[in-house]
Amino acid sequence: MQNFSELSLSAPLKSNLVKHGFTEPTPVQALAIVPALAGRDVVATAQTGTGKTLAFVLPIIHLIANQPLHSGVRAVILSPTRELAIQIHETFVKIAAGTGIRAAVVVGGLSEGSQLQSIRKGAHVLIATPGRLYDFLGRQLVNLASVRILVLDEADRMLDMGFLPTIKKIMAAIPTDRQTLFFSATIETSVKHLVETHVRNAVRVAVGSTTKPIEKIDLHLYEVEQD
Repeated sequence: MQNFSELSLSAPLKSNLVKHGFTEPTPVQALAIVPALAGRDVVATAQTGTGKTLAFVLPIIHLIANQPLHSGVRAVILSPTRELAIQIHETFVKIAAGTGIRAAVVVGGLSEGSQLQSIRKGAHVLIATPGRLYDFLGRQLVNLASVRILVLDEADRMLDMGFLPTIKKIMAAIPTDRQTLFFSATIETSVKHLVETHVRNAVRVAVGSTTKPIEKIDLHLYEVEQD
């Protein structure tokens, strides 16, 4: 895929992509979006800042919009931090405008009441941190039995933060016939094991380094007067 116009998308999705400046896909978008739109599991290795958010947000919106809109949550996006979850939600809202697909943020540090209200209004997608989603799940405040798509964004970072047991419990609450999309900056042993046990015939995508995250270093030059 060299241009988003090549995709068979609804008019609202095409319009939203153009409106927000998405015309030519980044490498990870070009490689991951097409198989994801086809319902395939995807394991993508890409650094932060490569456009990976759109690589899973766009397929989710398209796939849900092209199914009968059942009640209940249809997709879950797991993110390591509240800040990243909010950023994903902002992108989701822009791309989903006019499609009728709604998302709710489920994270710690924000009002639990407002989050539950968003879910009960009929959220099709939950964008969540593992800890808060598992808390809601344990208190039976959410039901994941109707979920058909699961995304793990920055999977390596979530595992580094100790979320592996929580993620496994969340995955156990989601039907096994789901579509699973893994996005990770690196593929280390723990991530490999999680991938091997939870994907089926996945399309593998690698953009940039797969072993060490890119470190951003800012250099500043200051002129100092000598005494």
